[in-house]
Amino acid sequence: MSRSVLTRSTRLRLAAVAAVGVTALALSACQTGDASPEGDGAASAYVTDGKFTIGTGEPAYFPYVIDDAPETGEGFEAAVAYAVAEELGFAADDVVWVRSTFEAAIAPGVKDFDVNLQQFTISPERAQNVDFTSPYYSTPQAVVTIEGSSLADASSIADLSDALLGAQTGTTSLTTIETIIEPATAPLVFNTNDDAVLALQNGQVDGIVVDLPTAFYMSGVQIDGGILVGQLPADAGISDEWGFVLTKDSELTEEVSAAVDALREDGTLDAIAEEWLGADAGAPVLG
Repeated sequence: MSRSVLTRSTRLRLAAVAAVGVTALALSACQTGDASPEGDGAASAYVTDGKFTIGTGEPAYFPYVIDDAPETGEGFEAAVAYAVAEELGFAADDVVWVRSTFEAAIAPGVKDFDVNLQQFTISPERAQNVDFTSPYYSTPQAVVTIEGSSLADASSIADLSDALLGAQTGTTSLTTIETIIEPATAPLVFNTNDDAVLALQNGQVDGIVVDLPTAFYMSGVQIDGGILVGQLPADAGISDEWGFVLTKDSELTEEVSAAVDALREDGTLDAIAEEWLGADAGAPVLG
């Protein structure tokens, strides 16, 4: 069977066509992994191209989400989430909410959300399994008491000086009592916060010190007749820091962190915290 022979000019034309094809493939490869929310046809690092998918708890509690409806933007974390979305260039209509347990969100593995926020304290142990953004909130310490207590009307740290306070052993809260509040009587130390709550209800202590999120829960849900006396100033004591959770080594971590940083620098995060976690939310600052 005879073999066809390509002329030199034909070979050159085919080589030119092949070179153009290789160049096009190379340019296409350079565009993959684009994390832009614009949805311009390039591969996206977002779960859904053109959408910002945010995870939260089920249910999500006051004051972080109001009426378990994060899509309204009402509540501290709901408001933070929409502010970050806007900073990233997403319209509110392009925000998608999904639900997850706390434990599932910080477990290793691929996620069905771009970011998740459920008051996750940033820690080295958790960072082995997931990514964290820079912090969007630093949690102050707070004082909880019960109706009829001598601390019910306290409005300053000085008003706590004669109180018998309690806290869980080994916590920032106990350190805060000992080094910031410095009451005349040494605090009672408990193995768990539940033990401290029981002591408060039984009249064994005048008040207990916990982080602000726990104080909201205790006073609003756990303790019948509970009162959130107030929060300590942000620069008093040691604070835990909360960050958005992302899949480990996510391509989005850097840019979401940059959005959080921008909102912190321009005062937006402070304004949101004051609106939803400040005096109007029942947590006045104890001066």
